[in-house]
Amino acid sequence: MIRRLSPSKPPVASPTRPPASPLASQNDALIHARFKHEHPGFSLDVDLRLPGRGISALFGHSGSGKTSCLRCLAGLDRAPDGYLQVNGELWQDSANGYFLPAHQRAIGYVFQDANLFAHLSVRRNLEFGLKRIATAERRIALDQAVELLGIGHLFARLPATLSGGERQRVAIARALLTSPTLLLMDEPLASLDLKRKLEVLPYLERLHAELDIPIIYVSHSPDEVARLADHLVLLEDGRATASGPLKETLLRADLPFVLEDDAEAVVDGRVTDYDPTYRLLSIQLSGSDAVLRLTHTPLAAGKPVRVKVKARDVSLSLEKACASSVLNLLAATVEHWTLLDNQAQTLIHLRIGEERLLARITRYSFDTLNIHAGQALWVQVKSVSLLASD
Repeated sequence: MIRRLSPSKPPVASPTRPPASPLASQNDALIHARFKHEHPGFSLDVDLRLPGRGISALFGHSGSGKTSCLRCLAGLDRAPDGYLQVNGELWQDSANGYFLPAHQRAIGYVFQDANLFAHLSVRRNLEFGLKRIATAERRIALDQAVELLGIGHLFARLPATLSGGERQRVAIARALLTSPTLLLMDEPLASLDLKRKLEVLPYLERLHAELDIPIIYVSHSPDEVARLADHLVLLEDGRATASGPLKETLLRADLPFVLEDDAEAVVDGRVTDYDPTYRLLSIQLSGSDAVLRLTHTPLAAGKPVRVKVKARDVSLSLEKACASSVLNLLAATVEHWTLLDNQAQTLIHLRIGEERLLARITRYSFDTLNIHAGQALWVQVKSVSLLASD
């Protein structure tokens, strides 16, 4: 489904359009979304300020309000009490009786189901999106969208002959061809098996790296969020319990997933070297000389990458090990610590240059090492997973 602002039609069902808010004039690269909407057995009540660039993820369990929020952003649902401004353009201000209908909003919308026209070839599906936009207003060309999503070889085929991953890539390309100012994705990988998800994810990363279009990405998959998002919104029972930059929010000690067994940190770095003999990729972390090494295929030197490190895969030592099977031995500083509910384990927050890690250790080890804030020690990382490369 694709919605696009039509310049030939003035806004309807609204009085005189109110002026842009002072917030917009100060910082146009911002999405301000405030919605209060009652549903039978459920209410949405959020007030979000999201970056006007990059990927913002709405994360939460089923029924937390992710899709409800997305539908309000799209204008498919009209929150009786709502305000929405996207990078300086007002789309809703219920206090002043203003509401821009869905078909007049400059959005692309990608659903779980690709929703392609079954009787049209891939090329004609793409042209459907492209033809809705006046030539002078097109910001994304057909060739560009096709190249970004790698679908040129599919042009003559019908949707029924495509794999699930191929259908989603065509759906994303069709949405891009409406030249949206905001791209909404409602769990676009949820219907795909693991193989197809891994097929589509690199293309989503390319969109993030090469296009200056803000994306609101709905997911209940922690791995997808960690791999793609710049900003994280945690939703629960229709409320935003947290909202902030991904790496900072993942480490907040007051959020439940930080205390779970699979708690993890996401760090950024750049490729510095590759050892073909042992197939080891070296990644220097931002703001330090620390280097992580992991088994991987070659990547170009200087390439930005994102990796995740689970707290349970990090151990601590007061001295640097001279001989160890653990590849990654990094100097770190203790920031603070959290005693876990079971009283038998402790979660240690660590800083390495500009990056931060978590370590889950026993209370016994905590006391034996005399862990305290500001302490310098050695971090041993047993496992590192490469998430993304720009």
